[in-house]
Amino acid sequence: MFNASVNTPTGHHILGPYRGLELLNTSHSALLQKPNNDPWLNLEHINMSTPHRDSQLKIQDEGRLEELGYKQQLDRSWGCVHNCGACFSIISVITGITTLFGYGLNTGGPAIMSVGWIIVCFFTLLVCASMAEILSAIPISGGPYFWAYMLAPSQHAPFFAWITGWFNLIGQIAATTGIDFGLANLISTTASVSNGYEATAPRTLGILALILVSQVAVNLLSMHKLRYMIYTSIILNSFGVIGLLVAVLNGAPSHQSAGFVFGKFFDGTAENDGAEGWSVRASPAYVAVAGVLMSQYAFKGYDSSAHLCEETRRAVHDAPRGLLAAGVASTCLGFFVIVALLFSIQDFDTVRKSPLPVLQILTDACGHRGGVVLMVLIMLCAWHCGLFNLTSNSRMMFAFARDGAIPHRLHMIDHRFKSPVRTIVFAATCSFLLALPILGSQVAFNGTTSIATISLYISYGIPIAMTLLFPRNFKRGAFTLGRASKPIALVSSLWISFIIIAFCLPTVTPLRKRTLNYTPIAVGIVGNFAFGSWFLWARKWFTGRCRDHCRVCIRSLDFLGQGMVLVDRPHRIDHNHNRHVNDHHFHPDGEWDHATLQPCGHESERFGDSDRGSDRKSQITMTREFELREDQGV
Repeated sequence: MFNASVNTPTGHHILGPYRGLELLNTSHSALLQKPNNDPWLNLEHINMSTPHRDSQLKIQDEGRLEELGYKQQLDRSWGCVHNCGACFSIISVITGITTLFGYGLNTGGPAIMSVGWIIVCFFTLLVCASMAEILSAIPISGGPYFWAYMLAPSQHAPFFAWITGWFNLIGQIAATTGIDFGLANLISTTASVSNGYEATAPRTLGILALILVSQVAVNLLSMHKLRYMIYTSIILNSFGVIGLLVAVLNGAPSHQSAGFVFGKFFDGTAENDGAEGWSVRASPAYVAVAGVLMSQYAFKGYDSSAHLCEETRRAVHDAPRGLLAAGVASTCLGFFVIVALLFSIQDFDTVRKSPLPVLQILTDACGHRGGVVLMVLIMLCAWHCGLFNLTSNSRMMFAFARDGAIPHRLHMIDHRFKSPVRTIVFAATCSFLLALPILGSQVAFNGTTSIATISLYISYGIPIAMTLLFPRNFKRGAFTLGRASKPIALVSSLWISFIIIAFCLPTVTPLRKRTLNYTPIAVGIVGNFAFGSWFLWARKWFTGRCRDHCRVCIRSLDFLGQGMVLVDRPHRIDHNHNRHVNDHHFHPDGEWDHATLQPCGHESERFGDSDRGSDRKSQITMTREFELREDQGV
């Protein structure tokens, strides 16, 4: 309970006490209430006092979510550090670099790996900035698909939400598979090299199953307890990795020159050593483009800040900050990882031909036992990466189920764990099933990593492009890029288009059945499913979101992403004129300028019917209309 007072043109009014989510502190918008005999008042200043700051923040966060049409179900106990830590753990540059280090050495060599990392991270940080700006305005677990829904034209919003959601969902599943299957391979290969363990496909599959079961078990902990795992992950992925690299640099018998690290180009794209690679059959630029994909694969999954924002306090501020902080930290740490490992290479040919090049570098620098110990540290980082990727995946599924795209029962929260247990188990099961076709096939594994990267970046690119195509639909939140917003969004969209094409290029020559890049086929299957399912049946029932609120009214809130007020209904209709009430046109004397009131054309969308009055909707300029509890008899 708290009291609220306001100063208005007609005097000072006491609006409290208020319960729970009836009123929130706001500093950037007008609040309409009905004190005394005034039907509607534009209140410019609201003073609110609460016993505890945490309670106030909880009211603000839950009210903001309610304004978007959803009830708070998840446990909102995380702060900026936890959101950033989870995102940083999912990016986990040491995991991605270790998995594809051999690919980088053979596809462009050290020069493309080191310089390419700088180029890729520059453009990827622009993508992060664009996504952070949207996240601040629309802080919801659905992430990219819900952004697409809110930013798209009214008549096409469900379509874009469906397509974006399925690319994001399948990308998340493939990412979890790639991370955990890569970890299973690291364990098998390290055991094979260290003590003669015989790695077979069934054994690797068993290791993968154990990894997924352990991650599911930890994810069943409450978010309050799970955040302590974030502290462990941050320490491992930062101080642990830095300590590893210092040990490698200090223990290496000799070091490569800067010319080798930043200037050596190597084309190992031929199927057999000594044969002509793509630098001869095409050009060195082709090899360079293919080589930078190692960096791009290692830098993904940062949409997790959005998927976890319903469990983050002050989400409009802390979620975008967490995303950007994780991106910058990963950029710096990743460069240090690549450069340190390249400087520590003793014999280039031996390392690039090794089944696990990073283990070879660690063993050459620190001895057999030391190398295995350091490899275990990398495995722990990879396990935490998969752990929080599964967390993010389950929250995206939770939101997608809540909006009806996948079975609705999946979004239910287990009150014992305060987590979406069903989506956690479902996400892990899907990841395990996706791993079955890639057993014993490096080509299939590479295809899975490409599916993850391309699908995720397609889901990132759609809402970013919509901020350019439909700028009137984008109401910025607390975090904004200002005048740089559109240029950054344009460059981000172009970069995403470029890497999607680049991931589909063949990387091994000559082209044979076992060297062909099956990424276009795999992504085509995903695209055909998303588009085909929409036109065959989903367009008949999928409305893009739950039906509690009118999307047009929500999207037109000027203070979306700022402080806001919660009431039971999304807008008020002037029943005498069958029109929406526009608070910008209220006069201090209590009279309404009825010439500016707009007829309501939104009811059809709330219930998923055909989109009527779209031309009229685009002209609506209202900020918010509220139905008072007194009018409802409450």
